[in-house]
Amino acid sequence: MVDFAGWEMPIQYAGVIAEHQAVRSKAGIFDLSHMAQIHVRGAGAAAALDAAVVSQPSSLAPGHAQYSIIVDSAGMMIDDLVIYRRAEDAFLVVSNASNGEHVARELGARIGSAAAVSDQSPDAALIAVQGPAAVAILTPYVQLADAKPLDSLAGYASSEAHLRIDERQVACMIARTGYTGEDGFEIYLAGVDASATWRALLTVGASAGLQPIGLGARDTLRLEAGMPLFGNDLRSDLTPYDVGFGRVVRLDKPGDFVGATALRARSSASPDVGRQLVALRVTGRGIARQGYAVLSESGESVGTVTSGTHSPSLGQPIALADVAAAAGPWSVGRSVAVRVREESVAAEVVALPFVPKRSKRRG
Repeated sequence: MVDFAGWEMPIQYAGVIAEHQAVRSKAGIFDLSHMAQIHVRGAGAAAALDAAVVSQPSSLAPGHAQYSIIVDSAGMMIDDLVIYRRAEDAFLVVSNASNGEHVARELGARIGSAAAVSDQSPDAALIAVQGPAAVAILTPYVQLADAKPLDSLAGYASSEAHLRIDERQVACMIARTGYTGEDGFEIYLAGVDASATWRALLTVGASAGLQPIGLGARDTLRLEAGMPLFGNDLRSDLTPYDVGFGRVVRLDKPGDFVGATALRARSSASPDVGRQLVALRVTGRGIARQGYAVLSESGESVGTVTSGTHSPSLGQPIALADVAAAAGPWSVGRSVAVRVREESVAAEVVALPFVPKRSKRRG
């Protein structure tokens, strides 16, 4: 157990490799209750959120979600988010635990009286079930509000629902989202229901191979899927364009939003301006760890590894790295190196994801 943004979190239960393989082959259950859950409600909620973040939450139909980013006035990232539209006038904004209070304050200040902003993180919980067996494990126990089968939910779709296990009925919102690259679901529920729900799901999923998963395997899974982590690959000194997320920024949406002027200027800048996030496969002997230098063909330091591990699925080291765009082009197949304990270890630029995603295609 370790401190994680003020939460006591497990690194591992049975071991990182065993847990990683369980999610890839069967299913894993994750306690993600550290994630911040911020509700925005009211007639003006959609327009107010459009003005507060870089994406366009007003374009969502109820029961759908989008990946988003909140930036400051200079266009620098404060956090990356998932925004769910639960009803015409009700949204759920999910942010990282380390930034939750900051995001809630920013949303409150930006939205003002246009809608009600409520940080319900202390009283809320989040449990994820991810892996090829997730649908089969949950289907007998989940009743969606529209009475359709659980597998009818598209990727990045959600529904109000009830979990019925051991004669208990737990109200929740279930979404076909996740952070592993596998198919699966995230269950948003009241904190008072979390412990009993966790135990019940472990019991009913045991025969299908469901295992509890800690932070260690969560990190190897998300890195194989090419999913960046705020604080490592995404940082407050970078814009969305520096990490390849320019597609998330809706410069064409009606009205203005915080950071728009700076992001318009950044979007029209030369391709060799700023930073770039690239994927690396280490071909030499050694693991590229966070903070290690990335070297050009001539041995010049041109960037830094932001996330790195040994991939259990591929059997080789992989990494994400923050590099200078001016040192490009960063084309797939380019040969570089990583300085590992004062040695230059060969690596090459590859495409993301490292491991093909098997999550339900976004509907």
